[in-house]
Amino acid sequence: MKTIFILAGFALIALMAFTNGAVRHHAALVSDTTNVPAKFGFGSPATSQDIAKWDIAIRPDGKGLPPGQGDAAKGKAIYVLKCSACHGATGADVAGVKLPAPPLVSDTSAKNKPKTIGNYWPYATTLFDYMRRTMPYNLPGSLTDNEVYSLTAYLLNANKIISADVILDAKTLPGIIMPAKKLFIVDDRKGGPEVK
Repeated sequence: MKTIFILAGFALIALMAFTNGAVRHHAALVSDTTNVPAKFGFGSPATSQDIAKWDIAIRPDGKGLPPGQGDAAKGKAIYVLKCSACHGATGADVAGVKLPAPPLVSDTSAKNKPKTIGNYWPYATTLFDYMRRTMPYNLPGSLTDNEVYSLTAYLLNANKIISADVILDAKTLPGIIMPAKKLFIVDDRKGGPEVK
């Protein structure tokens, strides 16, 4: 029985060697007939202005925040017009109602479910950055900087993090301490791949 397995193994090795040689031989005889062009003729090289439109990263310390300002009252009006269709009338979770998007407003207790801006997000600047890039869902990136500041103020006020009279701008927004910030730790490990 052992001899049969050894012979079968040698036969398999011989077959694989023959097959690989045959494939290489036939590949040398066949040319590529797809005629794929080196360039497709659409698009253009990105200019520095094109790149600047996408170079909008905002750090937790506020570096990268644009000029502008906003407040909760203006933010509420913008929210009703551009956000409530997905996030509900107030942004809070409504029992028995399945919204197309997650709730944004809740108690700031870390044990509260679901996770929202008030109980999970560590930086207020991240809220601004995320909304500026991705909202509203049907037209991402269409909000003006003033609208994003106002929406940020409205949502932070709705989550009881700031008062309604706070004016948010590039100086005041980074100073807001989020309730969940203490739940996150900085990865300061040494001696291996460092993530910063």
